Amino acid sequence: MRRPEPHELTIRTLGAATIPSPLALSNVADDGIADYVNDGARVLYDVEFTAGDPAPSPVAFEKAGPRERIFFEPARTTAAIVACGGLCPGINNVVRSMVLQLHHKYGAPRVLGIRYGFSGLDRSCDLEPVVLGPAEVRHIHREGGSMLGSSRGAPTVEAMVDELERHDVQILFTIGGDGTCRGAHALAGEIERRKLMISIVAVPKTIDNDIAYVEQTFGYDTAVEIARQAVDAAHTEALSALDGVGIVKLMGRDAGFIAAAASLASRDVNFCLIPEARFELDGPKGLLAALQERLASRRHALIVAAEGCAASLVEGEGQRDASGNVRYAAGKNDFGPHLRDAIIAHFERVGVKAVVKYIDPSYMIRGCPANAHDSIFCDALARHAVHAGMAGKTDLIIGRAHGIFTHVPLSLVTGAHKRISTDGPTWLAVTESTGQPRLHG
Repeated sequence: MRRPEPHELTIRTLGAATIPSPLALSNVADDGIADYVNDGARVLYDVEFTAGDPAPSPVAFEKAGPRERIFFEPARTTAAIVACGGLCPGINNVVRSMVLQLHHKYGAPRVLGIRYGFSGLDRSCDLEPVVLGPAEVRHIHREGGSMLGSSRGAPTVEAMVDELERHDVQILFTIGGDGTCRGAHALAGEIERRKLMISIVAVPKTIDNDIAYVEQTFGYDTAVEIARQAVDAAHTEALSALDGVGIVKLMGRDAGFIAAAASLASRDVNFCLIPEARFELDGPKGLLAALQERLASRRHALIVAAEGCAASLVEGEGQRDASGNVRYAAGKNDFGPHLRDAIIAHFERVGVKAVVKYIDPSYMIRGCPANAHDSIFCDALARHAVHAGMAGKTDLIIGRAHGIFTHVPLSLVTGAHKRISTDGPTWLAVTESTGQPRLHG
């Protein structure tokens, strides 16, 4: 990702925050009471530079957290929550923590749950929102999926803003990935054009962990944990057969974070294929040649492949979903079976009786409940989102940089992508763990 310009990190607000916060926190250090966050607090983008070089000019994110003065009067505030895109561990945790924070800490009298993603803001779909209180969300964090439902795609921003006005919503919390961020940013633009006092605050949800300028998205940690179980099972299968080959295809459209992390967690992977790292199937330095050499020396091998790892090898665009993303689980874009068949055919040609086992746990890693780490993380993201919304901040996503929660403008997030750098520490760790060579000439 490129280094942002200072002005690109400015957070838009609906107006002056003049209402005292009901949180009863403190501005005095070491008094045993949690402190408000000063609105001028910032988190530096750069924490590393080379000795002897001039220090980079400061570029900093606005720090997230509760403000002493807020914009919306709690007793008159209606908030709404919408979850969009594919399922992800932790959606219900975020919804629950938002509802409890709004109800118990700010005293907001009305929280609405928008059903089935942005479709719930399309009046023609006839999906009235549900009212959410402590009783409605009491146990939802124990379950995977989304109690509100989810969907891809969206009606027009004009229609969605009309619905927000109809329900007298002051704050809309959107839970989703890159497509949801684009939709939320478009909503904020239409709201600004109409001069409405509606705050749009996003929470980063995607197991792919690919939202720009956000250190980590919720659901990713749980997805890696479940993916590792599939990788370990494939290793057992490969190790138990003469010339056994285990293949695991994991989610990761354009970024290989899940595949890379699952490989590092397993420590048994021999080849990790991600969208960011070029590789070839055929040729003297391609994957098939390297795999043949591996079997000749060790008699088993384990391959982990991100679903979008072979986008450059696929002719044409293929099918796309309602959000405009390439469907790598459909037709000719589904590289997993193609890789399996190519390996089987190769070893038949060279006279090796390879035993190939293919595992695709794709949707298993999305639909499970959040693990302990993600549960804690979801709660923190939700509370910081509520603080931002009540303070009248808008057109932003809750991020994290260097372990500190931040406010990141949606305009910045929607104009960039987070990827694994093939000359960075993550890919170095993967290649050192797997021992794989460069898989191209």
